[in-house]
Amino acid sequence: SCKLTNIKCVFLELLMFAFFFLFCPSEMLESSNLVTFTGLANSSGYDTFLMDEERGRLLVGAEDHVFSFDLVNINRDVKQIAWPATPSKRDECKWAGKDLGKECSNFVRVLQPYNQTHIYICGTGAFHPICSYLEIGKRAEDNIFRLDANYFENGRGKSPYDPNMQSSSLLIDGELYSGTSADFMGRDFAIFRTLGSHHPVRTEQHDSRWLNDPRFLGIHLIPESDNPEDDKIFLFFKESAMDGEHTGKATISRIGQLCKNDMGGHRSLVNKWTTFLKAKLTCSVPGLSGIDTHFDELQDVFLMSAKDPKNPVIYAVFTTSSNIFRGSAICMYSMADIRRVFLGPYAHRDGPNYQWVPFQGRVPYPRPGTCPSKTFGGFDSTKDLPDDVITFARLHPAMYNPMQPMGGKPIVVRTNVEYQFTQLVVDRVEAEDGQYDVMFVGTDLGTVLKVVTIPRESWHDLEEVVLEEMTVFREPTPITAMELSTKQQQLYLGSDLGISQMPLHRCEVYGKACAECCLARDPYCAWDGTECSRYFPTAKRRTRRQDIRNGDPLSQCSDLHHNDDLEGYSSVEERSVYGVENSSMFLECSPKSQRALIYWQLQRPNDERKHEIVIDERLSLTGQGLLIRSLTQAASGVYHCHAVEHGFIQPLLRINLQVIPAQRVGELLLRAGANDKDPSPKHKLWYRDFMSLLEHPDLNSVDEFCERVWKREKKGTQTPQRGPPNTAKWKQLQENKRGRNRRTHEQQRPPRSV
Repeated sequence: SCKLTNIKCVFLELLMFAFFFLFCPSEMLESSNLVTFTGLANSSGYDTFLMDEERGRLLVGAEDHVFSFDLVNINRDVKQIAWPATPSKRDECKWAGKDLGKECSNFVRVLQPYNQTHIYICGTGAFHPICSYLEIGKRAEDNIFRLDANYFENGRGKSPYDPNMQSSSLLIDGELYSGTSADFMGRDFAIFRTLGSHHPVRTEQHDSRWLNDPRFLGIHLIPESDNPEDDKIFLFFKESAMDGEHTGKATISRIGQLCKNDMGGHRSLVNKWTTFLKAKLTCSVPGLSGIDTHFDELQDVFLMSAKDPKNPVIYAVFTTSSNIFRGSAICMYSMADIRRVFLGPYAHRDGPNYQWVPFQGRVPYPRPGTCPSKTFGGFDSTKDLPDDVITFARLHPAMYNPMQPMGGKPIVVRTNVEYQFTQLVVDRVEAEDGQYDVMFVGTDLGTVLKVVTIPRESWHDLEEVVLEEMTVFREPTPITAMELSTKQQQLYLGSDLGISQMPLHRCEVYGKACAECCLARDPYCAWDGTECSRYFPTAKRRTRRQDIRNGDPLSQCSDLHHNDDLEGYSSVEERSVYGVENSSMFLECSPKSQRALIYWQLQRPNDERKHEIVIDERLSLTGQGLLIRSLTQAASGVYHCHAVEHGFIQPLLRINLQVIPAQRVGELLLRAGANDKDPSPKHKLWYRDFMSLLEHPDLNSVDEFCERVWKREKKGTQTPQRGPPNTAKWKQLQENKRGRNRRTHEQQRPPRSV
């Protein structure tokens, strides 16, 4: 370390500080925790995922390719199959006015397990949808991954024509359920059931009461009872509002249902769904004046399985549709509330203004939307339903009551931020004081938020705790797909640029103290007596400490009670820094916890007391430290940085700042210039390289400066002679540095890299 008695070393440290601050670029995202597969040069759109935990593989559909990745490490044993559109189809696509480079390719949009050895795969085929079978073998040891080149079939009603069209699919018992567009122009949207032994079934065509320009986001099978005949398919989508439903052009988020054993009608709705119903999904923040803030654009849905398969918890991601107000929210829904809405009143247009009102007339029997089964008796097939039931179902596909979230409000809300939520997966984690659902939320900037909601007084009063905010792609890009492997404890993310893989937990980032680990409130992590490590419910170690609900280190960490050094200063890191009078200085100190606040104290020389630092025009507090805009001699002293969270104060860092008078620096420059006349080799002109850099601050000079100052001794080069130093340029450097400091450090704290 540099001492004040070593003038050359002190001055060189100041020069290097200024050099780094002015010219050196920020480090790229580097971490051993993150594994990234950079996409192929001739492919994009890595957003169709199929997780195969049994074989330990992740299948990904992209532009003109399908990939198979190893779940342990996606860069190990990568398998790929090229499946481009034929030249003739690409030409037809181009002649139809589509973009040859962005649209006239085969984007894989369907990857569904067909049986134990094959995957059903479909692509857009340059606006000519096409499907085939992908053979993967029965076991991982078979090492089979090939496309059936002898069998291709029309993908209409299975895959969208347009790669930009949002669609969804689910293959159950040999039958494929798809929500997609069925024509080249993208006007005929429908919910299809194809494959299997039955005739294809779809929604009513060109009827906005059924579907009105929908974009499908998820399809799931949820049992209704213990009788498989009652099983229902639930669809999540967003669509334009129906006539009279909303003033102006608005987007409505929906949940739809239909019976798995629906075979269509006999005389009416032939080969059309007879049990299709839909309801509005709402996610809004109640306002003080009765005006709610609505998040109306559904983006993604995740079903958290429960012990009872009939009652999963539904997590849904919403964003605002307004260009003025940007925000995102996550809402939870229960199946009990969903079934209650579908048993409620139907929406009906009536009255002088032809508005939507609840239907008050007689509802035919059996109630429309009920599956034909022995549970409710009377009918074995939808083809046996009475005509009045079919007619009512055709005219009343929508429910009147909206679907309200659990607790009546979102569990996570983000407004006035630069990003919006795009994707969501949830992991249920067993902790010392109960189970917690940890959410991993993808954004349109390529970042991931790790969030847990903790109940306060009850499960309807939840506290949102952001555990981490991580950057997972080297360039800002929307995250378009996410899958979670509980077996591998890994998260996989897709984007237009490629695939990334990251662990679900990184307990080591929470520090090396019991208090830091406890304050993190991460259900994955606990203090084991020596470090913050993965928590396992089966471990019978008395030293494990974890408190997710309260995050109280005083009740968990015995060292805080028995350690004589109550303030913890014996283990606090110390640093010595030097600054030049009238210049600026940034004292870096940031907490490991996203929720902690920073508290600064200053201990001046020859004074045992610590004084709280008051922020004024001369000082600026940022998320990463303290910026002193103009150094004075009174700024010298020891700066104590503390983290404050849950009423617990933890010392993080001590910084000893010594301010060098500006006049002294000028004298050093002149003295060093006088020493240039000494031909002795021990007087190296180390400062002149930097003055040359100031005269020519281009990239080549920066490289030359680094080469000369940092590597001169290794390479044995000599410094070329320069002109006499100019103190005016040193003053100009300080002015430039002050301005650069202000721009750099007044921004918000950036996301922590993985």
